[in-house]
Amino acid sequence: MDLFRNCIERAARRSGFSDDEARSASLELLASPVLQTGPHCLLILEPDAFYTHLFSLLGLMAHGRQWHVTYFVSTSAFKEKAKKGPGWLHLEGEALNLFGLPRSRMDGSSIACSNGTYRFALSNSRGEVAPNTSAARLLEELPSAAFPSAAEAIRTANQTLWRRKFPASVKLLQLDDFDIADLIADHLSDEGSWMSAHLMGDGDGAESILSEIDRLNASAWGGWVRRTTDFFWRLEKNRVVPLRLHAGILRTDGSSNSFEVGFNPGSLATALRQRAVLPSLFTAFLVSSILPGVRVLGGCRQTVYFPLMRYLASLCIERSGDLNLLKALREDERPGLWGHRVLRPSGGYPFQEIERAHSVLPLLAIYAEMPLVDASGELASFTTDSIWAKLSGHIAAGEITRASDEWRWSGL
Repeated sequence: MDLFRNCIERAARRSGFSDDEARSASLELLASPVLQTGPHCLLILEPDAFYTHLFSLLGLMAHGRQWHVTYFVSTSAFKEKAKKGPGWLHLEGEALNLFGLPRSRMDGSSIACSNGTYRFALSNSRGEVAPNTSAARLLEELPSAAFPSAAEAIRTANQTLWRRKFPASVKLLQLDDFDIADLIADHLSDEGSWMSAHLMGDGDGAESILSEIDRLNASAWGGWVRRTTDFFWRLEKNRVVPLRLHAGILRTDGSSNSFEVGFNPGSLATALRQRAVLPSLFTAFLVSSILPGVRVLGGCRQTVYFPLMRYLASLCIERSGDLNLLKALREDERPGLWGHRVLRPSGGYPFQEIERAHSVLPLLAIYAEMPLVDASGELASFTTDSIWAKLSGHIAAGEITRASDEWRWSGL
């Protein structure tokens, strides 16, 4: 937790907060260890992001909290779905390209990469910049500067929009994968850190986790924790590529630019600080939630894959013989909860809603009075996702139960 608090304070100062404010953020996290991990790196006015932030704000303001701490994954690609994802925003019925980028710049490209100049454009398919009145008004409010990466542009824009439109009583603090990379490097530079001594310092521990992921994917839990990469991603010019662990070395697999790094604390700490690699989701959750004991509010799938990640960590902790850490892990109550897309009105357009209400504060009052069954919409993330149907089948067949060893780390 001390290392995570240092990370919070660094991120706060990087976002322009004073030293006193940064310390206030870390102390509040210590007193109320909750982290929003729902939307990935999206402009705050994108519906998935906006209504998730509203939901968290309702809780924060009800408890008199002053900091909204979020972690948004910045290793995601521009094109998650057709004209959706971090490179897009819908205004007045039009799909607008945030940065006016051609498809060749977006397909397969990661928003984390510092690979050019990014300026907000809000252009349509015909290349027209700010083609409607809402887009024109929003473009005036967005930063006009050029940014080295899309993730940095979105992070800065969110900070600007939050200060203008959201309640001044709550401050926004956004952690990205670079903040988490520095946090992991801190762990690896500390011989007393469990991660340094037992996960990265003992290759067998890491290999056992990877073997268990493979076993999970061959079982009724298949698909929930995928082995997309082994603990870290390689950060290239335009994209992130998987790394595979073999004989104590992490290597790119089939990449045009071969890369390798020793799987040991010193080599990995250097690679992280040099931005040669970035953490996988499991590695990020390990240092931001599992080890410090921070509750995470995420998406509907996170409610299943996060307990499985805690289960994977528990196997390695048990193997390391750290019984105190294992006991602390067992005592966590509800370490992960559904907190993304809980508020999701059908046809919601945040920018227009804010303009009609003149600020976010009146919207909070409206949504606070709504029954959850109305505010959450149609729950398509659960009902139309095939992985939930498969899980339901495994539960019905008795292959997964509340007593399953893999589920005992859910905290429920």
